[in-house]
Amino acid sequence: MTHLTVIFAGATQAATIVDLVVRMALDNPSWGYTRIQGAMANLGHQVGRGTIANILKENGIDPAPARDAHTRWSTFLKAHWECLTATDFLSVEVFTFKGLITYYLLFFIDIASRKLHVPGIAPHPDNAWMTPIARNVTDTHDGFLRDTRYLIMDRDTKYSDAFRGIITRADTGVVRLPPRSPS
Repeated sequence: MTHLTVIFAGATQAATIVDLVVRMALDNPSWGYTRIQGAMANLGHQVGRGTIANILKENGIDPAPARDAHTRWSTFLKAHWECLTATDFLSVEVFTFKGLITYYLLFFIDIASRKLHVPGIAPHPDNAWMTPIARNVTDTHDGFLRDTRYLIMDRDTKYSDAFRGIITRADTGVVRLPPRSPS
């Protein structure tokens, strides 16, 4: 029984060390293997540089120069929570006298408050339909995006250059999701 307890305690300590190394790397993107090794020694854990490199590699974390070069999506969201809004389309199938027609509902959601704004629904949301919506949501007095610094959107062609241009001219940065990005 004692032998099992020792093995289990060793596994728990190993998991704790892995968690600490991963957390240090994510919280401090400029820290390299040696800096993390020193911080672990300060906490009473002797971990080799190679072990730290392997832990980071197994967890999909780049070495320090590459890790510091780009911001993780979760870090970006936490830092800009209060000034982010996202937009997307929902499709709705409507049965009419002409048959089944697909309508596209455009919506905006404020990330921090979860307030939702639905500016319209259309069967063919083209540039002529999207341009006035962009002007309305960026209105300085009562537009939904008036306090928004960044608008997150996917790469749908419905978000035309004209639509994105109006948003950008209203001092709202457009953050387009990478191609084929899930969720």
